[in-house]
Amino acid sequence: MMTRKQLTNLCIYFQESFNTQNRIFIKHFSAAATLYSSHTQKLDTQLRSLCENPKKTQLVNVFSLFNQNLDLGQIPSESTCNFLVVTFAKNKEYNLALRVYHKMRKVQVLPWFLSLAALVECFVYVQNPRLAIGVLGLIFKNGYTVNVYITNVILKGLCENGMVVKAIEFVCSLDKKEVTPDVVSLNTLMRGLCKEKKIEEALDLRFSMENVVSCGPNSYTYSILMEGLCSEGRLDDAMELLEEMRTKGLEADVVVYTTLINGLCNKGYVSRGKELLNEMLEKGISPSVVTYSCLINGFCKQGKLKQSTMLYDDMLNRGIQPDIFMFAGMIGALCTNGRAKKAMELFNLILDRGEEPGNITYNILLSALCKEGSLADAFHILKVMIEKGKTPDLVTYNTLLKGLCESGKVDDAMTLFESMLGDETYVQPNVITMNVLIRGLCRDGQLDKAAKIHNKMVENKSLADIGTFTVLIGAYLEANNVVKALELWKQLNQLNFIPDSITYNTIIDGFCKLNVLNIAKGLFLRFRKNGYHPTAFDYNSLMDALCKEGSLEQATGLFKEMLDANCEPDIVSYNIIISSTLEAGNLQSAKQLLIGMNRRGLNPDVFTFSILINRFSKLGQLEEAKRLFEIMDASGLTDITVYDCLLKGFSLNGQTGEIVDLLHKMAAKGIELDSTITSTIFECLCNFSEDINVVELLPKFSQKTSEGFSIPCSELLMKLHKSIPKLQLDSAQ
Repeated sequence: MMTRKQLTNLCIYFQESFNTQNRIFIKHFSAAATLYSSHTQKLDTQLRSLCENPKKTQLVNVFSLFNQNLDLGQIPSESTCNFLVVTFAKNKEYNLALRVYHKMRKVQVLPWFLSLAALVECFVYVQNPRLAIGVLGLIFKNGYTVNVYITNVILKGLCENGMVVKAIEFVCSLDKKEVTPDVVSLNTLMRGLCKEKKIEEALDLRFSMENVVSCGPNSYTYSILMEGLCSEGRLDDAMELLEEMRTKGLEADVVVYTTLINGLCNKGYVSRGKELLNEMLEKGISPSVVTYSCLINGFCKQGKLKQSTMLYDDMLNRGIQPDIFMFAGMIGALCTNGRAKKAMELFNLILDRGEEPGNITYNILLSALCKEGSLADAFHILKVMIEKGKTPDLVTYNTLLKGLCESGKVDDAMTLFESMLGDETYVQPNVITMNVLIRGLCRDGQLDKAAKIHNKMVENKSLADIGTFTVLIGAYLEANNVVKALELWKQLNQLNFIPDSITYNTIIDGFCKLNVLNIAKGLFLRFRKNGYHPTAFDYNSLMDALCKEGSLEQATGLFKEMLDANCEPDIVSYNIIISSTLEAGNLQSAKQLLIGMNRRGLNPDVFTFSILINRFSKLGQLEEAKRLFEIMDASGLTDITVYDCLLKGFSLNGQTGEIVDLLHKMAAKGIELDSTITSTIFECLCNFSEDINVVELLPKFSQKTSEGFSIPCSELLMKLHKSIPKLQLDSAQ
């Protein structure tokens, strides 16, 4: 972090440099013309001629010609060598520029100032700003002076590579009499500080610029600060900067307004963003396509398609044409908020207007439709895509394959995969493609097909990864095929694949579910010995298997080991141990575990309450069971098995009033009666006294039909009448 002292030194430096007369001199050579050999003149002409139309292939040819002649001892003129360095750098062929410079220095051709300046840019753009600083030594050594342009290039390189502190140190180390920094220098540092989330330092630098340096911030400075503040959610502070600009007489431009609008829309304050757009228009400031994109996407995220369409029309009326990013953003905004159908409407609207979305837009929409299971709509979009002359790419295929596999249509996925390979355009599958298919085939139980695909992937090493091995190992263990699972484990080690936590989780969990605890425990110890830190999932799998086996002591030992190993137990860990402790009849230990869970900030879930209430009810400790039920009810948790346990407990203790009270609570919550709890209610009512009118006591339960089984109150009464005619049910007729 930049210290206050560093900041002050930087600002004093800027002030001194502005008070120093600019003494930048560029060295010019005016020596008499040198007589070239005819071959040198011809080579110079060839090289310069090829550079006149600097396409990439030609520039490569230029370097090839330069290099070949150099190998033959035929050196171009000093002027042409330097010209090539500058030309390559100008056309962003940075590596070629560096290679030419290296070659010309090898044959002792002197670099000119422009070549060295180009060299600085090359090192910056190949992300090696430290070497760019080193070039400054060459500039001074050759008698040239560093100017502000070179300084700013180096600052940009340092800041873009996360070295803003180094950038500040670099500026402070320069000769104050040689370089005159400008507002670009200051803004570069400002952006670097904001990029590294050092917003307060950036704000301090802005303040110091105004008070120490005779070069105040401009509108771009404010837009940089506003963007930084918005990224941290400090929208009010960003808006205050807009007011500050006005008080200083600085006019906010389209960049400033767009920055604020984008920040507001990202945080959901789209209406405030729209107000800023209106303010822009009133001031005669023309919005850009980015300005409209922020607002349109913001309204799309909120599902306000009407407002988005109105803004889109307004944009077109102002002669601002949408770009591919706008369309993708609009569709994407709706899709990420689960509004794929709305996205379809907008997509059709775009097509009706004659617009041509790109592959990105199609793929975003396809992905959303597949996630929602709307495969028919997804394939309709694919059909439209092809009819519009768009070629499905790898993302398109992977999206559809995943959608089909997750919907259980694995055979259709395989058909699509084969058509993908047989397509005239032929899209090369990648690891994602193969993993999607293998996961789908494994879920569908088609392990033989999955294994064949995997074998092909292993043959083509670029198509295999640890994820595929993990999925297959898990599938084989689930199918009780331990031999195949261990063969794959051996193979992945032979191929030098490094297992990740998911791989370890899968193997340990698989053997635990097969009740092969000796292997599971052995692998657990081996993995840990090899430096792997077991996760809560690993511990939970092993503890659960041990508890089911009746080895509570070993399970408890593992639970304590979790705490000692700094592996934080989760709610599942506690539920496993609490459940087994209760089954062993140790109520006190179970209560202590519950207290420990609360101390760790873990709130009991439905399963926790269920096992506790069930056990206390069976043991006749109904007051404790009721207390836990009240805590559960206050937490907003509901579980029909808990009601069932309580009803049985109340019935065993003859607590008729408690049964009726609980039934009314169930009805008030809209609890639907399944077959199990209906049977329990029958049993409870059978134990009622003969002089009790059940009809008057029973509440009206929900008549909704739940998945599996449910029963309305009227039907329940009819069943009771047939089953228990001795009860007073006359009024039910």
